[in-house]
Amino acid sequence: MSLDLKTLLGDVIKRKASDLHISVGVAPAMRIDGELHYIEELGVLTGHDVEQALQTIMTPEQMHTYRTTNELDFSFSYKGVDVEARFRGNAYFESRNMAAAFRLIPLNIRSIDDLSLPPILKEISKKRRGLFLVTGPTGHGKSTTLAAILNEINKTRYEHIITIEDPIEYVYRSMHCLVHQREIGADTVSFSEGLRRALRQDPDVLLIGELRDLDTIGSALTASETGHLVFGTLHTQDAAQSIDRVVDVFPPHQQTQIRIQLSTVLVGICSQQLIPKTGGGRLCSTEILLANPAVRNCIREGKTNQIKTLIQTGFSSGMRTMEQSLAGFVKSGELTLDIALTYAYDPKDLQRVLQEQQGGQR
Repeated sequence: MSLDLKTLLGDVIKRKASDLHISVGVAPAMRIDGELHYIEELGVLTGHDVEQALQTIMTPEQMHTYRTTNELDFSFSYKGVDVEARFRGNAYFESRNMAAAFRLIPLNIRSIDDLSLPPILKEISKKRRGLFLVTGPTGHGKSTTLAAILNEINKTRYEHIITIEDPIEYVYRSMHCLVHQREIGADTVSFSEGLRRALRQDPDVLLIGELRDLDTIGSALTASETGHLVFGTLHTQDAAQSIDRVVDVFPPHQQTQIRIQLSTVLVGICSQQLIPKTGGGRLCSTEILLANPAVRNCIREGKTNQIKTLIQTGFSSGMRTMEQSLAGFVKSGELTLDIALTYAYDPKDLQRVLQEQQGGQR
């Protein structure tokens, strides 16, 4: 019995899974609320099963590229009976066999409020220039958070938004804003080239799918400096790591100048992780850094070890550490302390925050 991938993708939507994996020698697996679940009733997949399944969703050109390079990132729309969505796919080889991972991208872009994200992100959407980063591990909702912010801009401003993605994930419908989405490979050759060209396309807001190299980061800093609002992602854990990553990608002789440049253009950083919630579903726990004068001074002087203290003391202005965010979930009963401790960047600090909160209630 051959694998019916399209029916399986429909099941991903219905079961509210985030990912689907198909590979040779095991049954297909879905990630639901952060945990993998094998679809045992479909049996162990053969090489023929996986190849035939991929041919039903990939174009001949895509299949040729995949076979030639052994890797392929792509995205596609899915429409089934009573369900519709987009998927981001990554096809690869493992142990000389075909395999693929598919990430569900809902058609409806959820708002900042719907996602229970910090309200300060609405203030970020009002900024006219600068660089805002969303960071965190792969699969922890960075694209969803950026989509919510961009959609807020799309609904409230009359401007030109350009996205540069690999591949295109959420599809935006032009509302008040004019939105153009460019895909690496299909519409432009690279992030850095797409960004360089975008500056000649009368943009107001730029979304860069990933700040992955020196050229792209350098172009993002330049675009932020020249009066554009730029959004990007990094696979870094927290605000201090994100600042160091941006600076360290440059040669040592340029790093002092880059710190000065970054301290001038940075708007803020949202670091996040998705955590399984008691009773099902997932919570988005966030660390928020806002670039106030003290933060800018720390960046300029290379004192990123002081960033966390500045976040802690900036709680009233909308900043918060990951531990302060987790403590809020523990206090509300949405998260147990044991689970919160496993996701805390500094477990001792989480316990300190909780003790302070309890002391304040007495």
